[in-house]
Parts: sequence; C-alpha cells; structure tokens
Amino acid sequence: MDLETKIKEIGRVTPAFEKRLLNLGIKTVKDLFYHFPHRYDDFSKITAIKDLKLGETITIQGRIIEIKNIRTWRRRMTITEAFIEDQTGLIKAVWFNQPFLLNSLKEGILVSLSGKISFDKTLFLSNPAYERFNEKEALRHTGRLVPVYPETSGLTSRYLRYLIRLLLPYIQITDWLPENIKKSQRLIDLNRALKEVHFPSSKKILEAARRRLAFDELFLIQLFLIRQKIKWRQNPSPQILFNQPLIKDFVSRLPFELTQAQRRAAWEILQDLEKPRPMNRLLEGEVGSGKTVVAAIAALQVSKNDHQTAFMAPTEILARQHFETLKKFFAGHDLKIALLTGQSAEMNKETEKKRAKKEILEKIKNGEIQISVGTHALIQKKVQFKNLALAVVDEQHRFGVEQRAALQKNIFEIKDGQPKTIPHLLSMTATPIPRTLALAFYGDLDLSLLDELPKNRKKIITEIVPPDKRPGAYDFIRREIKNGRQVFVICPRIENADAKNNINNEARGMALNEGRRRMAGLEWEAESEGPASRRDERILGKYTQTWAEVKAVKEEFEKLSKNIFPDLRVAMLHGRMNAKEKQKIMNDFSSRQTDILVSTSVIEIGVDVPNASLILIEDAERFGLAQLHQFRGRVGRSDHQSFCLLFSSSAAAISRLRALVNCQNGFELAEKDLSLRGPGEFLGTRQSGLPDLSMASLTDVFLIKEAKKEAQKILNEDPLFQNHPPLKNKLANFQNEIHLE
Repeated sequence: MDLETKIKEIGRVTPAFEKRLLNLGIKTVKDLFYHFPHRYDDFSKITAIKDLKLGETITIQGRIIEIKNIRTWRRRMTITEAFIEDQTGLIKAVWFNQPFLLNSLKEGILVSLSGKISFDKTLFLSNPAYERFNEKEALRHTGRLVPVYPETSGLTSRYLRYLIRLLLPYIQITDWLPENIKKSQRLIDLNRALKEVHFPSSKKILEAARRRLAFDELFLIQLFLIRQKIKWRQNPSPQILFNQPLIKDFVSRLPFELTQAQRRAAWEILQDLEKPRPMNRLLEGEVGSGKTVVAAIAALQVSKNDHQTAFMAPTEILARQHFETLKKFFAGHDLKIALLTGQSAEMNKETEKKRAKKEILEKIKNGEIQISVGTHALIQKKVQFKNLALAVVDEQHRFGVEQRAALQKNIFEIKDGQPKTIPHLLSMTATPIPRTLALAFYGDLDLSLLDELPKNRKKIITEIVPPDKRPGAYDFIRREIKNGRQVFVICPRIENADAKNNINNEARGMALNEGRRRMAGLEWEAESEGPASRRDERILGKYTQTWAEVKAVKEEFEKLSKNIFPDLRVAMLHGRMNAKEKQKIMNDFSSRQTDILVSTSVIEIGVDVPNASLILIEDAERFGLAQLHQFRGRVGRSDHQSFCLLFSSSAAAISRLRALVNCQNGFELAEKDLSLRGPGEFLGTRQSGLPDLSMASLTDVFLIKEAKKEAQKILNEDPLFQNHPPLKNKLANFQNEIHLE
C-alpha cells in the first residue's frame, strides 16, 4: 500500500463509505492524508472527577459502573445515561438519541470521556466524546488535541480519525524538500508533519507541522511560477520601438490630463515593448483609474510599428464599449479598428456600417486592421493575425486559464512548425489584488499599479440603509432623477424560481471551503456570493436570510416599475438576455432614455455611464467587499456628486459593510475582504489552474517571501533539479495536476 492506493482497495472501507469519501474529494490514500482538519478540540486537560468545575472543557478517565437507555415519550427521544467513577468520585454522562452506544460502552470497561461540564441539580457531562481507554494504545477522540475535519452526510470526523490513524503507520512518504531548505527554514520532516497535523502531540508541534505543510504549498507554487516566467522570457517577441513624438502628441490631444500613475504605467509598458522578449504584465487599477487609455497608448505604439493588437474583453457589452472608446481616442489617427463578437463584426473606417464577418476576418489576416476588439470570438481558429505584437486581456480573471492559453496559442506566428514570435501580453483588472495574493499567485507577472484616481473626482458617499429607511431611499432616488441623474439598482439573482436550482450546488461548495479557510488561519464570516441551503446553514452558521428571501431582478423590476415609480422609465438587465437585448438596454441607459436600471452583477465590470449618480445594492451582505467596490465604481464618473446605498437587513454583516462606508481605496478593501472571506478561487473563473491552498495562509507575507526566495535560489543553482530527483518528480506531478499548458 502507498499514497496512490485507491480508497476502495482498503479492506475496512465499505462501498457506502467509499461513496461518502468521494463526496469530499478523497479517492486515494494521499487525498485522505491531505484532508486536513479545519479545527481542533482541546481535550488535553485530564482532570480527576472531584476537581471538575462548571463550564470547563476537560477529559475524565474512569470505569462505567452503570449505563442504560431511557425513552422519553414526551420529547420522543432516547437518552443514554452512564455513571463513571475514578478513584476520586462519580459523575453522570448523558447522550441524546444515540441508543447504539450500548453496543460499545458496557458496564465495567474503562473509558475516556471529553466534553464540557454542565449543571442540572448536579454536575454532568453532556454529549461527551468517548472511547475505550487502554494505556497501551494512544487516544484518538479524547484526552488530546482532537482534529475536527470538513465532513459530509454520513461521514463524521470520528470515522476519519479512525481511518487515518489506521493507515498512518503503514505509509512512508518520500520527503521531496531538499535538506538545505528544511535546515535554513527550520522545517520538520514531511512524515512527522503529516502525523502531527492529524494527531498533534502538542500545540507547539502542531504549529511546526502546519508551517511545514504551508511552506510546501507556497514553495511549489513559486517554483512553478518562476519557471513559467523564465520559460516565457526565452521566447522571441517583436521589438516595438518607442516613438516619443507620437506618444507625446497623442497624450496632448486627450480631453483630460493623465495621472502620474497612468504615466508611470504607460512608460513601464512602452519599455517592455522595446525588449526582444515578450512582456507579461498585469495592469491593476482602481475602478475608474483609466486603464483603457494606458492600453490605448501601447496599441498606438504597436500600430505605428506596423504590427497588430488584439483587445479581448469578457462580455459583448464591455467589448463594444472598448471599441467605441478606442474609436474616440484614435479619431485623429489613420487606424483601422474592428469589433468582433459572437453576434457582430464592425469596423470604424469606411462606411461605419456593419461588415460581413468574413470580410473582417480577411482584413485581420492580411494586416489591414491594426486593432481588433472582441470577446472570446478572438480565440476561434478562424481568426488569424498577420503580425500580432500585443494581446490585451481586460478583466483577465474573468477568463478561464484555458481561454487565456488559447489566445496566446492562436496568435503565435508559425514558421517551420515553431512559433516565430510571441506577442507581448498585457492583462488588466479593476479588481484590486491584495499584496499577499499578488506575491503568492502572480509571481510570473510584472505588475503595474494605477493607485491614483483622476483629479477633481468626488468621493462617492456610501451609506448602509436598514429596512425602516427604505421609503426615504426611494424619495432620494426620485430627487436624483428629477435633477437629471440616473440610477442603478443591483440584485443578487435573476428570479425567485432560481432558488431551488441554485441552492444546493453553490452552498455545498461554500460549506466545503469553510475548512480550507479555517486551515489557512483566516477569519470566517458566513457571508457569501451565493445561496445557502438549510443543511449548510448549520455549517455556515451566520445567515440571517434564506436564499429564497434574497432580492431578485425580475421581482424588483416589477415592484419598482409598477408600484414605486410607475411614472419613471425603469429597465431590467440580466445575464440570460441575448447580446442584442443587453446592448439595446445599455444603449438606452447610456443615452438617458432610461431612468432606473435594475440589474444583476452583469454590470459589475466595464459599464461607463457618467450621468449615473446613484447605485442601490440590494442584500449587500451577499457580496464581497471587493465586488461591492466594483459596483460602487459604476457611479462617480462625472462632476456630479455620487452615492452608493447598501441595503441590508443583516445585523451580523454591518461591521463588514461599514468597511466599505469608511474606505474608498480598493486595495485596502481587498486586504480586508481577504481576511474576512478567504481567498476563494485565486485565479477567478477557470477551467483549471493553481489549486486552492489547504494549509498556507495568504496573510503570512513572511512565509510567502521565504518560499519565493528558496524557489529562486534553487532554480539559480540547479535549474534542472539534477541533484534533487524527488523535488523534480514532485514538481512534475504538481504541473500535471494544474495543467496550465
């Protein structure tokens, strides 16, 4: 038996338990060993019965002198009562609805019981953990730091402890981490770490085990990212020479002045474009910080060097908006720009009318079109570029890893079966990334920050609105519209009928991730991007609403348009609409033909309506701080004073929402969100990619830096791992698991 042994091949695992283990993602012995506890019950204090005190969590060890089941017909339950004595006294233990205990707990046997001391006329133990006590065998469930695991229906931590303890002595794991790294970082052996994380002998040793396993995760990720960066830079790329007069003239003609952050980022990108190796840069900016104009500067430079730019956006609405914006930026330049989506193909030149897609594709292929803007349509096989030098991916976290890879693969210029050149890659995001997250998971990217908003931009006034203040908020909406402004209303879901279909799957995922967040040492707050089932409310613990009660776009649209504002122009937008419907609705809103737009999170990114001065977010506690900040960024794009109203009936969420009220800085909010909600899926929507961390904490900047330092050092000294075969094999397995290429 080894780590790759299938769970079903273990004799003590029945088909029923195999199925339950699979629900937790446990298919092999390795999966079992790496299914880490999300917390520990401290039952290490062994106390004599005479010394017991009310409210203490303790362990007692003694002999059962009497045990019986009592049926209470009034409450329709079975109570198991046992009397245990040691050399100092006698105490009663009580279990509810566990009549089967009489099969294993018999009069006369020695037991170890752990739990909290309660009082009802006298001191007693209520529902204590239990096991037979034998001095020759180590305790599993009592008398120690007891691991508690993420569970599933019909599979308890007790069973997992039993199975792990059964298998641990028979498995020896090759420690792949080089000895010099273990020594320099003061890390314990891998076998010991796995043993201690499941059955810790002390709190001190437990922390050492957790640190070793956390370091392993971070170290492998850093090795992978740094190797990717080295591999990327070995490829050739077009050298785009800097034309200072051209860029200076373009900037001088803009209707606004660039911020210092924009100038700095643009200079970094232009310098990268001049190099013979491909750029791989992430442009990260605050909502409304002006990323598009920075990308436009790069695209202009590329075009005037007789090369092409591909500009990919995640939605047709955003792609079209970029198309229209670039047309305005380059109105004084002789550039051909095309829009290519699943629904349309369009050019800025000649007749300005819609063109046949076939004609657009031909012009891209022969190089007539310098800038192509589109959705995932740009990565279709039929789209071929003549001399593509720059790929811009906006809101890059919205694309799966395989989609981003497809873009890079499709745009290679092939010669003799090999890529002749690789285009420069500029990724953009308006989602602020916490510094620790950037350190941990974007090590293969160079980072440019737009941490400065345009001058004279007014602070968005943000307020939390409780249920009793809702009528006043509606009056405020009416006043803003009377003054010529427009309003966004955001709801978490489309319609009430979604509830039954969405609850189980989304809630199950959140429940399973609870353990990961706790293992990472992150504060858990049961606010969510999605719904929770009743079963999972027990796990998540703090929901004040059921998902069925959460605001839905269709119902809110009906209420606002018919009952609250029948005299105003109200429209509805959600992701189930086709592209033409969504575009018309957004065009109507942008051209002020609509007063109020009721929408889902489809407007989270890219939507620019300067006249909109007010955004209302229903059930705001259902969104993360970073996402709420994105929503807030849909307003505040003009000289008008703008407002963001957070509607919430959750008292538990007020403290978290108040962080948004008190802070306008997206980067600070991202750090706060990370500490409250955990990292979630680090690379956003994806088909595959880097795994979620099981043990490492993304708040541990020191450990992340140390892992990165050691990874860089070993790659400098032994890039092929000739002296470290176990590490080479481990990294190969890691790469196979994440299959980014």
